[in-house]
Amino acid sequence: MSKSPIRILGIDPGTNFLGYGILEVNGKSIQVIESGVLTLTHLTTPEEKLRRIFERTTTLITLHQPQELAIEAPFFGKNIQSMLKLGRAQGVSIAAALAQNIPYTEYAPRRVKQAVTGKGGASKEQVAAMLEHILNIPVRGELSEDASDALGVAVCHYYQISGKVVTTQKGNNWASYVKQNPKRILP
Repeated sequence: MSKSPIRILGIDPGTNFLGYGILEVNGKSIQVIESGVLTLTHLTTPEEKLRRIFERTTTLITLHQPQELAIEAPFFGKNIQSMLKLGRAQGVSIAAALAQNIPYTEYAPRRVKQAVTGKGGASKEQVAAMLEHILNIPVRGELSEDASDALGVAVCHYYQISGKVVTTQKGNNWASYVKQNPKRILP
């Protein structure tokens, strides 16, 4: 990763709520530029929702000029229709980035949790607590889950491209990881 500032757009895709977060990383400094949620529940057709996702993603890219897109991959669940809808939302966001020559990387939810907390099975509350520490902003009670998830994806991507990927061996917990890796914890 270069030493100049880099902006990362993180997206938690959805056809009812799409979370987004933009980080600017400069050396060891991580700053939240913008985060929020695109609410789509008032729209009635899939076409309207996908168009709005494309437009919002394009607007965020135009406004903030991120160099990379990090997006959460749809998880495999029991409801195939929900997974297909998530995949469409993800695809539209990716298409908006590609239309502006911005590369993308997708991350499984478990991978994001692993990178942010050191534990792939972490709860959303644990992820939010670590994001508060990493980003030095209030997350719990302040941001929606979707916006928090989008920031988590962006942080995961930053760790991935900077070589600061957090991994633990099976059976280890967060406390033992912190003890073994004190230099990886931001003050």
